[in-house]
Order: sequence, then C-alpha cells, then structure tokens
Amino acid sequence: FPHGVPPRADRRRCMNLLDSRSVMGDLGWVAYPKNGWEEIGEVDEDYAPIHTYQVCRVMEQNQNNWLHTNWILTEGAQRVFIELKFTLRDCNSLPGGVGGTCKETFNMDGTGMTEAENRVMKESRYIKIDTIAADESFTELDLGDRVMKLNTEVRDLGPLTRKGFYLAFQDLGACIALVSVRVFYKRCPFLVKSLAEFPDTIPGSEASQLVEVVGRCVNNSLPLYEPPRMHCSTEGEWLVPIGKCVCQPGFEEINGSCQVCRPGFYRSLLESQACSKCPPHSVARRAGATACACEDGYYKIDSDPANMACTRPPSAPRNAISNVNETSVFLEWAIPMETGGRKDVRYNILCRQVLPDGRALEECGPNVRFLPRRVGLSNTSVMVADLQAHTNYSFLLEAVNGVSELAKGHAKQYVSLNVTTNQAAPSPVSVVRKGHTGRSSITISWAEPDRPNGIILEYEIKYFEKEQDSSYTIIKSKETEMVVEGLKPSSLYIFQQATARSAGVLSSRPALTVSNQLQQTTSCGSASLIPPVFSSAVTATSERAQVSIVAVAITLALVLLAVVAGFLLNGSLSLCVRRCGYSKAKQDPEEEKMHFHNGHIKFPGVRTYIDPLTYEDPNQAVHEFAQEIDVSSICIERIIGAGEFGEVCSGPLRLPGKREIQVAIKTLKAGYTEQQRRDFLWEASIMGQFNHPNIIGLEGVVTKSKPVMIITEYMENGSLDTFLKKNDAQFTVIQLVGMLRGIASGMRYLSDMGYVHRDLAARNILVNSNLVCKVSDFGLSRVLEDDPEAAYTTRGGKIPIRWTAPEAIAYRKFTSASDVWSYGIVMWEVMSYGERPYWEMSNQDVIKAVEESYRLPGPMDCPEALYHLMMDCWQRERTNRPKFDEIVCLLDKLIRNPSSLKKLVNSSHRVSNLLVEHASEDGGRIRTVGEWLDSIKMGRYSELFMEGGYSSLDTVAQMTSEDLRRVGVNLAGHQKKIITSIQEMRVHMNSTNSVLNI
Repeated sequence: FPHGVPPRADRRRCMNLLDSRSVMGDLGWVAYPKNGWEEIGEVDEDYAPIHTYQVCRVMEQNQNNWLHTNWILTEGAQRVFIELKFTLRDCNSLPGGVGGTCKETFNMDGTGMTEAENRVMKESRYIKIDTIAADESFTELDLGDRVMKLNTEVRDLGPLTRKGFYLAFQDLGACIALVSVRVFYKRCPFLVKSLAEFPDTIPGSEASQLVEVVGRCVNNSLPLYEPPRMHCSTEGEWLVPIGKCVCQPGFEEINGSCQVCRPGFYRSLLESQACSKCPPHSVARRAGATACACEDGYYKIDSDPANMACTRPPSAPRNAISNVNETSVFLEWAIPMETGGRKDVRYNILCRQVLPDGRALEECGPNVRFLPRRVGLSNTSVMVADLQAHTNYSFLLEAVNGVSELAKGHAKQYVSLNVTTNQAAPSPVSVVRKGHTGRSSITISWAEPDRPNGIILEYEIKYFEKEQDSSYTIIKSKETEMVVEGLKPSSLYIFQQATARSAGVLSSRPALTVSNQLQQTTSCGSASLIPPVFSSAVTATSERAQVSIVAVAITLALVLLAVVAGFLLNGSLSLCVRRCGYSKAKQDPEEEKMHFHNGHIKFPGVRTYIDPLTYEDPNQAVHEFAQEIDVSSICIERIIGAGEFGEVCSGPLRLPGKREIQVAIKTLKAGYTEQQRRDFLWEASIMGQFNHPNIIGLEGVVTKSKPVMIITEYMENGSLDTFLKKNDAQFTVIQLVGMLRGIASGMRYLSDMGYVHRDLAARNILVNSNLVCKVSDFGLSRVLEDDPEAAYTTRGGKIPIRWTAPEAIAYRKFTSASDVWSYGIVMWEVMSYGERPYWEMSNQDVIKAVEESYRLPGPMDCPEALYHLMMDCWQRERTNRPKFDEIVCLLDKLIRNPSSLKKLVNSSHRVSNLLVEHASEDGGRIRTVGEWLDSIKMGRYSELFMEGGYSSLDTVAQMTSEDLRRVGVNLAGHQKKIITSIQEMRVHMNSTNSVLNI
C-alpha cells in the first residue's frame, strides 16, 4: 500500500451515509405526531454526547408514532445496510401490566421520494423494510441498576434506483429507545495486487452479483498475456483474480514494485521474474537493459536465447589426414581446438586442382562429387570422388558456426591438405550400338568414356560365337566404330568392347575397362529386325530365329495395346484431377505420393489428427472416421455405468465373418437435441482417428437407429483410479511402472499427432484384464496448431485443477507440456494406489500452494527414480519438462534395470515437503502437534491427539496405524496420509540427530 499501513479492513470497506452518533447538534428528524418520538441528549460510556429518540406510550391505546430521518444520499450505491442500536423494555416488567396494548417490536420503513415530494408525512408513501425485534429486553430492575441491554440489528436495502431516500421508524406501542442509526454501503477498497491497481469499486445491486474490474498496471509494469482483472462482491471483498502484471523488460519486481535492472544485468522476457546477470562475453553498461551487447570479437544470432553467452567463430579443424584410392580421396579431421562456445559447428571443403605448370590453382569442376556434400558438413569426414588420375589437388578445410557470417573482420582459418591421385581405369562405355548387319558382317560403334582418366590409346573388340567362348577373335581400333567381317550367316555372336588407356605420362602400361556385352545375330542375306539383346541367350538356328520374330511381334502388339490403354486411362485420370481443381502436365515423384482427403493433404505413412469441427457437416466426420454398425450385431447385457449423455453398457458384438467380442456401449438417452447428438458423436470422430495399443479403440457407431451408440473395446478392470483403490498394495513396482509406461506410450502417440488431451488423470485411464492401460475420455481434448509449440486457448469450461499445469489454470494455455504435468500427477496417483492428489485441500488452496512452489511429496514406498521423474514433470517452466518420448525411454531403462527401482524416496535423508513447505503462521518451523496437523490439513484431529496423550512431536513420531485407530482416526485415506507424514517426520528427526551426534 503506497500510503502506509491500511486501516482496519471493515472501515475501509464500509462507507457511512448516515451515523447519528457522529452528529454534534440536533439530528433534526421529524416525529409525527409530535408527542410521539422524543429526542433526548445523553452521553455514552465514554461520556461523549449522543442523541437518542425514545417513545414509551404503552399506557395508551392505538399507538401509531412515526419518526423519519433527513434525506440520505446514496452516493451511487445500489445496495445499502442499516445498522440499528436500540433498547427495548420487557412488557411484563411494566408496573401493573398493560394488557394487550404493549408491543416488543417496531417497524422500519423507507421511501425513495425526494425532499420536495416528502414535505408532508404520509404513511402510504413508505414501504415496510422489516419488523425489528429485540434479542435482549430490559426490566425495571435493570433500569434501577442502570444496566441497559443494547440490541444491534442490521438490514440491507436494495436495489436502489434513486439518488437518495428517507428512513422511517413506526412505533405501535412499544417502550423503545433508538441509541444510534447508521446507514452505510460496502465497497471494494483501493487495492494494489500483482503490480495492478484496482480503484474503489461500488458493488452491484444483487446480493450474489460480482462486478468485474479491470486493473491498471502500475510502476513500469505490463499485462502478462491479458489485462489483470478482479471481481468485487457485495460484501466489499475482492475475489477471483485473473491475470496479472509483470515488470516490463529492463525492470524486476522487488518488494511489490518494479526496480530498474542494475548495470551488468538485464531482463528481456516478461515470463522471467528477476534481472539476470549478463551472460559471458557480453555487457550492459546502462541500467534498465533489455539485452546485453556482445564484447568485441563476440557475436550472437537472432535465434540465440538472451541468456546464451556471446560466441565467436571456431578455429581451424585439427589433425587432418587423407586416404587416396585411385581417383577418390577420403578426408578426415578432428574438431577445432576452439569451437567458439557453440555447438552448431559445420565444415566446408574447398577443392582446387594444381595446373600442369604447377604454379597456379583452379577450382575443381562440377563433375567432382562430395559425399555426403561439400558445405555444411556436420560430421568430420568426406569422400571426394571422380577426380582425375595422376593429378595434384589442394583441399582447404574450414570450420564455421552460426556466427561466422557476422564476423566480417575475422580472418578465416583453414587447414590445408595436398594429395595426388593414383592410376584409375576409365569409365566403361555405356552404350555399344550396332549398325548395318550383313550376311557375314556387323557394324558396331560406341561413344568415348565419360571419364577417360588418361590418354586413350586404342579400343579392343572381342567377339565369338554363342556357346563357343573358348575360341574368340580380338580386333583393335583407334576409332569409335568398326566393321566386323568374316562371320557365319544366321549365327549368334557375342561382342565385348574394352578401352586401353595409358596410366599417365610416366607409364606405358595400358589399363583396360570392359563394357557390357552385345549379342547380335547375322542375317540370312537381308538386314535383321531383331533388336540388340543384353545378357540373354539367343539361338543361332534359323528356326529359332523365326520363333523369336513371332515372339517379338506379339510383344510389340501387347506394348502398343498398353500404350493405347494408358493414354485412355491418363485422359480419364486427367479429367478427374481437373475436376478436383488440381492439374499438372507431369507430377514429380513426391507429388504423386499426395492424396487429397476432405480438403486436407495427407501423405502415406504420416498420421495427422483432423479436427472434426473443420467439417461443415459433423455427421460427415463421424462416418469418415467411424464404421457404421448394424444394431442387430449388438446385444446389450448389462449396465456398467453412466455417462454425460446416457448409460454405459456392455455386451457382445457379432460382426459377419468375425469372431464375437465383448464391447462397451455408450448410449444417447432419449429426448436428445440435435446439438446433443453431435456432441455425443464428436468423441467418436476423434477416437476413430487413433490406432495405438494404449489408446482406447473404437469399434464403430450406430447412427441409423435408436438409441444412438458408440461402440468401444471393453476394458474389464474399469478406470485406473478405482482399480488401484480396490487392489491397494497388490502389485509389484515393475507392474506399476509397466502401467505408467503404457500410459506414456499412448500420450507420446497423441503428442506426435499434434493432439492435446487436457484431462489426463487416472480416472480417464482404462485397464483391461492383462493390466494394459489405455488413454480414454477425449471430451476436453483439443487439437494443436501446425506449430508443435503452439497452444490451444479456451475460455470458460471446467478445468480439473488438481491435474492441470499452472499456465493452463492461469492463462488457459494448453500444450503437450501441460499434458506432461498431468502425467506427473497420474504417476503420483498410480504409486499411491489411487490417493486423491492434494487430499482434502480446496482448489484455491491447491492453486496457491503450487504457485508457491509446493509439490506433492513422494508416495510411500515410491522409488526415488520415479519421484524424480514426477518432479521433472512438475517444472514451473513448461520448456524444462521432459517430452513424452523421453519419458517412455526413461521408463524402458528402469524396466530393463529393476535394481534402479530399489532405492525408495522414503529412505533418503531428505527433509519432508510437508515439514518444510508448511510452516507455522509466525514463519517458524513446526513445533507443536497442532501446527503439524494443520500443515497436512488434518487439524480436525488435534483434540483427539491431545486427549490420547500425544501432545509432542516426539510421541507422535512413534505412532502406528493401530494408535491412530485408537485415538479416533478411522478413515483409511486419513490414516495413510498421517502415517506417511509420520514416516517423513522420523526421517527428518533421524537426520537431525545424526548431525547433532557428529
């Protein structure tokens, strides 16, 4: 509070419109008739003058005495409160009695007339507010002892629509004295909360009405996500805070106000609380910095977080070596000595060829290949292929990182390697073509090799008759075409071409590269129509040649028919594509893999969730993702529960051609609206898109008959929380971890599909007879945006507070990270066998405790590794929480190594969460049994503990379950909670005693 210590809360909330005790002179109220009410001056217990109005005409019949106040301004209040302090005499104590004429009550009335309208007193103008009776009346004995029994009554009046009103008091024959009359209204006083200023606010007219007030951020602060709001109640109390203000960048919150960041410190994000020291190699020379500037020679890129140190380019790679294999070179090196402080180090290769004179270099041509690539290498090796033989090369290896481009004045550092390639065979001739074919001759030709790798000396042709490869002939030529003569007519010959090349200037030894074989048949006097055939046997007899001709003719006919059919098919497909609004002359291979589905592009093998709300007709979504089942295939045998829309039953499903299976059947109750039908089937539209062993499976829906049904697989053991409570302490740790692994696997699947559950809890996990856990209940679920970090924002609706992450409660921000928080709560439920999270704490207490960094303590006999995972799931910053795939990986490791689960969280010498987080009201440690019970929300048992003789923490630490039942703690959940806290208390005491002994 900026103006010092506030006054008492009730004085700040209550604003007086009239207080008869504060008026120094006459009140000036009007009495009718004049001999009725009488103004009398007195003094109160502090001898301060007060004005009272008295009437006591009980001895006379038919009394009707009126007293009305002056005009009372409302000051904008729509509901006011009237406090009366008065004394009233007991009729039985009057001398001689007065029969039936004495009253012990009086009436209070009011009117909204103005001063001008109320010049003449008329009963008809007043409306009765209430009849006032005394709780305490005085007698003649009290009067003699001057003991006046003062009564206090408060009434409210509203809604008020005029600027003011009159009050009137009607006496019908009582002996009464009005000591004071106070008229006031309540307001919500000026308040500064979470750096937001809320002005004085007058409540609404209705008793249950809350007035929403938008706060104003003060003292260099800004709204976080949305403007701060609070609600003013009719009792003048501020309730339901929403949103808050945080210090703007360059400032931090200290003692409720924003203080500028000191030099050397900065603050850039609204989510962070305090100014941070500048990271290494950066500086903030002025106060109020939102970022730190890098020192000379150090840099940052836009994507670097503000808390990351400034970095610089790396040094050159180290220990570079080469390995030459003919015309390929394998280069390998070690990471630089200095990476510049970054992890995004990449490598570039510059290849240069030494010219024949040995004095100049030129860059390698485009034919040189780098495997995997030349620039942006993440690994420390590369293969350079297709170099020229017997040639000198120079390679420069450069290391770069994210800031290398920014370092304009930074001299690039390379490591150089000089290599000489070896001898290498030329590339084979890819195509050997036949030319004219005569009765005894064949003409063949070929192209030069793509990579001669030296000087071509000559070409060789080797040929022989089919099946006569032991007898062959070789012909040499320096040209790329030759005519082979002296062949037998109608015979099949095999031809092989080879290239002879010099192995460099200093060597005359030729290197041969053999090409593919060519099989060709000589003609019977005219040119043959048989095409060349590679690597296949063709007979040399004329009879077999004729058979081959017939076969080729049939083949050509079939090919022609296929071409025509393909043309017609392509035409019809093109027409279909054009009708769909998408046409291209030729699609590339990636485009051909695309399929269009209801306006959404889908790729084979990639599952993406489609929100049913994107369909114009929700019924289309249901039939798109869910199979319609004939009602005759279902037999309802029994009711197993009740859902939001109707009963949940079970029974057999008999589909044609399939074996009978047991299923769960959700039914839509009669008398539904169309909107209820859509909402009911909406969950089926979601479930139908999922296919995972740890997600509840959808068998189908019944929509064409009544009742409308959703058919799912039947889970024999029901919900996980109920199942665990029924089987308390009946499973091994490995079995429990297996259940948790199944849940995490299902959530990983949903997260990978871009889907947020929003209501992950043990009650929404179903268990089958094999203890397989499956995620269910998608009623609160929503789909994420394409961006995996995007959040779904909703307003209104119920939120399961005990299972929901803080950012989702405060700002309605739901992500897969908020599902991870909920998963941590599910872990706690499983390890505590269905215990209610946060026990009997109210939702508001849970919100406050979590905001103050309180976390659930480890369940009894819980492995320490699992509790550490829970705490990781409950990180305040959602980016620090593990991903579901990381959770599955960790649980797999624990299952493979059961010994890692032996160390229990209860056996470690840690101080209990309950003892540390819940201190006594004076801020000290817990010292009494009452404080301890209050800290665990079990204060109701304080008297029972005292009566049972457990008056100190030392005696409580020795209690057992039997002792608890003896003192009167009979609820199993309360017993377990108290026993758990006692065990932690023992650990704490043992740890303390060990330290004292040392």
